[in-house]
Amino acid sequence: MDITFIRHGHGEHLLDYPNQLNYLHPGLTELGKRQVIALRKQVNLSPEDTILVSPTKRTIETARLLEPKGNLMFSPLVGPRMFPQNPEFVPLVCDQTYSKEELSHQYTYIRMLDLGLDCWKESINQMDAHRFELLAEQLLEWCRKQRGYTFVISHDGTISNYRMLLGEKGLTKSDFLGEAGQYTIRNV
Repeated sequence: MDITFIRHGHGEHLLDYPNQLNYLHPGLTELGKRQVIALRKQVNLSPEDTILVSPTKRTIETARLLEPKGNLMFSPLVGPRMFPQNPEFVPLVCDQTYSKEELSHQYTYIRMLDLGLDCWKESINQMDAHRFELLAEQLLEWCRKQRGYTFVISHDGTISNYRMLLGEKGLTKSDFLGEAGQYTIRNV
């Protein structure tokens, strides 16, 4: 299985960085929308592909610009996660995810993937490394059973955490994808 990670486009919480990091549910800016539209020319999505989306407004907007037909699934297991991880850090307000209930009211056409785990109430943002690895491995195993390609629309820290889990060594913040960036790992 190949997995392509896609970072959301430029978000509203970055307009006056770092002063707006406590902005609740920031969406994409006009620049962010243009970045994603440009990325759409490089990403070929098909109906059999699995597209997992972090339950945040900016990733949902990114996903809808990339795949307007709604072939999407929300998963809290690809929500925001700090990198490097430190459970003592307080998560930023801009990284708060929508609840399962909020998503089911706002996005009735998008499915939710929870793998039978109660991970909607527990954020991966402050989860210890061992618990995150156990849950992330379950998600990756589920992805391996799907047809087509797997795309994950998420956040820099989350993507870096998954890349390390998939065997990359020595990643730092300088390895972040950047706005509307993509990165594919082959034969996961």
